Amino acid sequence: MTDKLAILLKSGRNTVFFGGAGVSTESGIPDFRLETGLYNARRIYGYPPEQLISHSLFKQNPSLFFRYYKENLVAKDAKPNAAHMALAQLEDRGLLQMVITQNIDGLHQAAGSHNVLELHGSNWRQYCVDCDKKYDLEYILNEGNCKDGVIPVCAVCSGIVRPDVVLYEEGLDDAVVSAAIDAIASADLLIVGGTSLVVYPAAGFLRYFNGNNLVLINKSETSADKSAQLIIRESIGKVMEEVITKI
Repeated sequence: MTDKLAILLKSGRNTVFFGGAGVSTESGIPDFRLETGLYNARRIYGYPPEQLISHSLFKQNPSLFFRYYKENLVAKDAKPNAAHMALAQLEDRGLLQMVITQNIDGLHQAAGSHNVLELHGSNWRQYCVDCDKKYDLEYILNEGNCKDGVIPVCAVCSGIVRPDVVLYEEGLDDAVVSAAIDAIASADLLIVGGTSLVVYPAAGFLRYFNGNNLVLINKSETSADKSAQLIIRESIGKVMEEVITKI
């Protein structure tokens, strides 16, 4: 299987990688959509993850929002895994033109990828909801910058400082969406990895793919399996690390 993927990568003129939570779980970042995550969220915080990181909860109960966010969605010590490193190498060799990710952890950039579109934003970026002053991740983690030690407030205007991520009930950034659709529409090889394609609207972007070769790397079935030319049911890290050795 990886032999065929290596051939496709070497012959591709415009290759795009579209990745989901499965790419980051191999760096030890849990997927909160898994049943264990759902159970733990309800047991510890009283709500499912979709509510805990929703725009509504952020507005109504910012203390609970930031408690859950800091304890579960910030993985500042996580390191890029074999998949991140392989994708960065492919870009460096001119064999990969774009990475589109649903993850917010910044691990693609940490591995060395430059052409990255973050559909759901990044928790490494923060901004004040009132004056738009920008902050880094360390700012919201420092209790000294937080009201009651939990809610981060702006040093300029005392507004709430929130992560630059797309919460539930919020729309994706129009410019990022347009760039992602353009990248997918112009690709002749699209590699989809670490995602079951159940999170919309991002999963719907695949309908814009007009190329000849769709590759799916995921341990479970996806809604796009019938359209794929190649399906690999293996760890994304293992697959990409092996492919690099064959190019």
